[in-house]
Amino acid sequence: MYKIHSERLSPEEYIDFLKRTDLGSQYPAERFEERIPVLLKNVNISLSARNEDGKLVGILLGLTDFAYWLYVTDLGVDREYTHQGIGRSLMKTAHELAGGEKDIAVYLIAMDKAVPFYEKLGMEKADDV
Repeated sequence: MYKIHSERLSPEEYIDFLKRTDLGSQYPAERFEERIPVLLKNVNISLSARNEDGKLVGILLGLTDFAYWLYVTDLGVDREYTHQGIGRSLMKTAHELAGGEKDIAVYLIAMDKAVPFYEKLGMEKADDV
């Protein structure tokens, strides 16, 4: 069981979370500890999924204009909590917060092994941006 929250994560909690997912591999190591707080401070949408004990088990970070588009910068689920619908729920919640499916197009750059997940959500793979 999990619950989704709109909240700003601390850099320490986010970095700890990255160790429990494959998401951390997308970040260059250069000035990592200095850059993560800037990322967390500046995203428009910051969602967390927490289990009943309050443990962070999923995140979604995004940038949006709240009129036309949502760019998902980060979507990750703790390896111990995959296949429970957390990623799907985070995407749905972010889409709604940005303005809804009718008005908002979602964009992202996915790691190769995450592509099947996004295709299950109905997203199409683009050859170029």
